[in-house]
Parts: sequence; C-alpha cells; structure tokens
Amino acid sequence: MGKRGSEELNNEVFQVVEIEEEDQNQNQNQTQNQNQNQKAKTELESEDPHHPYAFHVSGPRNVSTPNWKDLINSSWKDGNYKRTVIACFIQAVYLLELDRQENRTDENALAPKWWIPFKYKLAETLIDERDGSIFGAILEWDRVAALTDFVLLRPNGAPRAVLALRGTLLKGPTIRRDIEDDLRFLAWESLKGSVRFSCAFKALKSIADKHGSSNVCIAGHSLGAGFALQVGKALAQKGIYVEAHLFNPPSVSLAMSLRNIGEKAEVVWKRLKSMLPSSIETQATSDKGIKSITLGSKQWIPHLYVNNSDYICCDYTNSDESEGSNAAAAADKENLKPRNIQFGAKLFVSSKEKQKFVEAHGLEQWWSDDLELRMALSNSKLISRQLKSLYSLPTQQKTENKGQ
Repeated sequence: MGKRGSEELNNEVFQVVEIEEEDQNQNQNQTQNQNQNQKAKTELESEDPHHPYAFHVSGPRNVSTPNWKDLINSSWKDGNYKRTVIACFIQAVYLLELDRQENRTDENALAPKWWIPFKYKLAETLIDERDGSIFGAILEWDRVAALTDFVLLRPNGAPRAVLALRGTLLKGPTIRRDIEDDLRFLAWESLKGSVRFSCAFKALKSIADKHGSSNVCIAGHSLGAGFALQVGKALAQKGIYVEAHLFNPPSVSLAMSLRNIGEKAEVVWKRLKSMLPSSIETQATSDKGIKSITLGSKQWIPHLYVNNSDYICCDYTNSDESEGSNAAAAADKENLKPRNIQFGAKLFVSSKEKQKFVEAHGLEQWWSDDLELRMALSNSKLISRQLKSLYSLPTQQKTENKGQ
C-alpha cells in the first residue's frame, strides 16, 4: 500500500512538471509568433503603398508620361512640364539617400518611382566620401523602357542626361556634412572647397563630353541649387554651356553682407572721383573695360525658381536700380545697348501670398497644381554679380591671350 501510494505521488509530480514544461513551450511559441508578427508588420509598413513620399501620394497629379504623341508634339517643350519633371528628379535624389538610410531594397525603394514614369534610368549616384551619403545622381534617358510604350525617339527637348543634386537633409547620418557645406556657403558664398563640388563638376563634365552639352541638364534644390549654380558656372567658364534649373538657391551669406558694405563705400568713392578732373588715360582704360564685357557672344542663362516667402533665396528678387542706371550711362557713353552689360537668368517667382518658411522653401511646391508663377524681368544685382565673371576678363589677361 505504501509503495503504491509513493508511485501515485511520483506520477502526479511528473504530470505537474510536464504541464509546466508545456506552458513554458507555449509561452516561447507565443513569444516567437509575436516577434514574427512584429517583423512582418515592420516589413509591411516599409512596403506601405501610402508612404508620404510615395510618388502616387505626394507626386504631381496631372503630368503625362512620354508616349507616341510626343513624337509629334513633345511635352518637354512646355516649360511647366519640364520644371515639374526636373523637380521630381531632385526629389528622387533625396529619396535615394533616405532609402539608403532605411535599408530599403529594390522591391520597396521609393526613389525609382520618381524617374521611371518619365522613361529615365539611374546611371550613377554621387557619393560624399566623408560620410558615404548620396547627394546627387545622374539620370539618363531609358531607350529600352521608352520602346515598350512605342516611344521610338527621345522627345524633342528631353535631355539625354540630368545631374540632380539634393539639398540639406535633416537626418542623423548626413546632417553633419550638409550643415558643414551650408556654413561654408554662409561664410564664403562659395562651395568650391567642398568634396561635393569637385565630384559634381567631374560628373557634369563627363556627361557633357559623352552626350554633348546641349543634351545635358544640371538641377538642384536649396544647397544642391547652390552647388548646381557654381558647378554650372565653372563649366561655362571653360566654354561648355549646359541647361541649369535651380530651385530655392541660397542667396544669404556673410561674405555678401561684407561685399555690400564695400560696394557702398566704392559708390561714395566714385562719386568723389567724378567731381575731380579725370585724365585721358583713365578714361581710355575705363572704356576698354566696358568693351571687354561685350566680347562674349554667347551667354549661360540658368533658370532660377524662387519664393519671396523663403528668406534663403528671396534676395534674388531684389533689383538694383542704381546698378542698372550706371550701366546705362556707361553704355550711352560708348553707344552700346545696356543689355550687353547686364547679365541675366530666367528668374521665376512664386506669386502666392505670404507662406510659412517650410512650405515656401519646399521642393513640392514646384510641381503643385495650384502653383502661381511669374517671370521676373527686373535687373537682379545678385545674379549680375554671380555671372559677371563669365563675360568679362581683365584687359591685361586679354592682351596676354592675344600675344599667345
């Protein structure tokens, strides 16, 4: 009896242990299932078709994709269409970097949706060697994709290649280098010391040599527009002119403020000099300076898109009447037209009412359906100053070139 009772007690103990082990196994299985569900949920969220940066969510609404009709009447001849598509290409560069940071794969990447509808393909990414971030991309016309939609030829006005450059991205992995270049421009009004400048210049020169300068376009937004302007200008100084589209280019810098002070002092000095009798030699030298400006028959004319509510780029809309009147007076003296002395760009200004800075500086506004755009024809002091060096050489340098 005692032996049988002990056996029954042992069996009950074993049953309790087995039940506890089963409970533990069930808990482990539940934990694994929860982890798997969480992982699946994360993957599903990363593939969410309603992502705020998805092309069909935040992209342009009423823009057509290339088709056989473009062979007859190309959409690229429409300035609004061209502006919209190029802005989308810049957005794609922002998303290339975000895709990299968020470890997106080819299956769920956001960036390609911003160039595929327009029959372009990614040819190359520009990498900042300091942090490995993507700050630019070269997009080329995709002939194979175009043929699938019976677009036999590249539409008239569509570039063979576009170099697109993004602006500042306020995300951990790249914010340090972005801000570093922002401060570089703020201090010196120049980006030539940045590794991004040399990288972008080499890329633009390469595609210009490959496709021809008339088939190439450079574009950028914010800091990227600053790089695009200075890279395009550097290439133009070598006689290679490429189309440029600059969205919200930076216009405020410490160097500019100091230069403005110096220019005001120079104006005062010139007025004082005008009261004194000038020598014939001085007069001849100044006349030669005026003539040198008109020697260049071709001009590089970038397209600038600015918003008056954006304090980063609004200085481009400031006209300089005194500079214009001085140029006109100098032109009259030599029987020249003032337009030969002014250096211009196609300046497009958003004519909406007062906006918040985030909206006014955003890239999305440039493909918005309710965009109100006007072309500014006033003489911009900032544009003239930035482009003047393209068309005027010191008289001494011109003499040396002739001697060679």
